[in-house]
Amino acid sequence: MSPALVMRRHFPDRTRRRHLLAIGLPIIGAMASQNILNLVDIGMVGRLGDVALAATGLGSFANFLSLAFILGLATGVQAIASRRLGEGDESNVAVPLNGGLLLSLVLGTPLALALILLAPEIMALLNRDESVVAEAGPYLQVRLFALVAVGMNFSFRGYWSAVHRTRLYLVTLLIMHSINIFLNWVLIFGNLGAPRLGVFGAGLATTLSIHIGTMIYFFFGFRHAWAAGFLHRMPSAQMLWRQLRLSLPASIQQLFFAGGMLALVTIIGLIGTRELAAANVLMTLGLMIILPAIGLGLATATLVGNALGRGDVADAERWGWNAALFTGTLCGLMGLVIVIFGRPVLSIFLTDPETLALAWWPLVISGLIIGFDTAGLALMHALLGAGDTGRVMRISITAQWLIFLPLAVLVGPMLGLGLLGVWLLQAAYRIGQAGWFALAWRSGSWRDIKV
Repeated sequence: MSPALVMRRHFPDRTRRRHLLAIGLPIIGAMASQNILNLVDIGMVGRLGDVALAATGLGSFANFLSLAFILGLATGVQAIASRRLGEGDESNVAVPLNGGLLLSLVLGTPLALALILLAPEIMALLNRDESVVAEAGPYLQVRLFALVAVGMNFSFRGYWSAVHRTRLYLVTLLIMHSINIFLNWVLIFGNLGAPRLGVFGAGLATTLSIHIGTMIYFFFGFRHAWAAGFLHRMPSAQMLWRQLRLSLPASIQQLFFAGGMLALVTIIGLIGTRELAAANVLMTLGLMIILPAIGLGLATATLVGNALGRGDVADAERWGWNAALFTGTLCGLMGLVIVIFGRPVLSIFLTDPETLALAWWPLVISGLIIGFDTAGLALMHALLGAGDTGRVMRISITAQWLIFLPLAVLVGPMLGLGLLGVWLLQAAYRIGQAGWFALAWRSGSWRDIKV
């Protein structure tokens, strides 16, 4: 079958594009607001000096690793809730949300307490600069007090996505981020009579805003999900176990992916300091480019789950291919724009001509393959929406940890092919993984999974 015929057959029509965008756009907007918040945080903390900036960066990354496992709980909530909505079981649609909240509390509390106690030792392992560690340890500890709340917030995100109410997610994040910026101004610099807490104040502001966000989610839950069973129809022990089994592979995948990013940064650091600086900018820009893919991917998971709940397997399969082609085309066009205007964009972040030259060709490579990569992300979310979390975990971990990272060590530090060699290898890994997800979706083994 020719590429043109494939596009004509599987590209979504206007109605189906609207369905994808109606769910996905609020998620994209919310994630964009998160990026803006990150930039504001960097700007405020940067006024305290390099040590403060390094400490918050290190603590934030360690916090992301700490959260990675519990974030996977949202996958189970979304997969089951979207299936129940498709089945027409409206009085029980929020039961998996109740399960996600309970699992966040039961699993997150001991994890948070253990990590809070170990935070200073973790920071000391990640960095040898005592001044950085002295600031990063307390910052990480106060951030970890929000670990359970973050798990609950992502469970709510999975539910709002499943029931086509992602605008509530967007509204909540906009409020959270506005509060976070205000509290940063107050607590970092000691404004309005508050103590000047510096780096610790930045962490405290984030933790407080996350908890406020959780309270807003609960308010919206009582208002919009009570009839669906919110907090008064709890899952049975059997259903809770099934939800945990469904979520666990997604949690493990999240953890390994986050660890893989740390491993990649470490590998590039062995090549050289300029290469590491270039890679950090490239990764930041890459995360911005794939925002639409993540939002549309979550929409895909919902629409696949809804279709399977109705018993319409053909429509579920069609949604997977529709989302892959639409997302790949949209992000592919964005990639071309990045290639055309990439050098001026890079020059905003990289002032050293040699570092800029190192980053240019890897950016071109990323722009050229981003369409294939994001099409694969859409199919990955389609598999997650169908409940095939175990297969997604196996593909992701195998491609990243057993193939890409060992070869990256060989290509970069050992053979001396530099950042460009690692980035070419990464492009092959992302295209190969996308093809693997496509084969998994085409195999159809996800059709018979019960959730």
